Amino acid sequence: MPALDDESTARFADMLSAMGTAPRLRIVRLLLSAHPGGLFVGDIAAELQITGSTLSHHLEKLKHEGLVTVRREGTFLRYAANAQALQDLLAFLYAECCTRNQAVEPQAIVRRA
Repeated sequence: MPALDDESTARFADMLSAMGTAPRLRIVRLLLSAHPGGLFVGDIAAELQITGSTLSHHLEKLKHEGLVTVRREGTFLRYAANAQALQDLLAFLYAECCTRNQAVEPQAIVRRA
């Protein structure tokens, strides 16, 4: 990963902040489980038991930071995880630990203990 400037670091900080609540983290994980097709808003609400207005607020924040995408299908909205943005975020977090000091083995990043 190339050296990051302050603007890139700020972008990743905003992304982490957007996922910094339990409901938003649950939304991202759920959408990753439904990748690449994503889920309709009603399905997300039912699965996570989040009310419509609260869910809309969380989805808008995640969308604003580029963590999810949305597309209209008739009268429904389908949200999907932005896998590339999440991969970029993980690469940012692990870039130094896996290259400079080998604190974490690169293979360990893709394995869940």
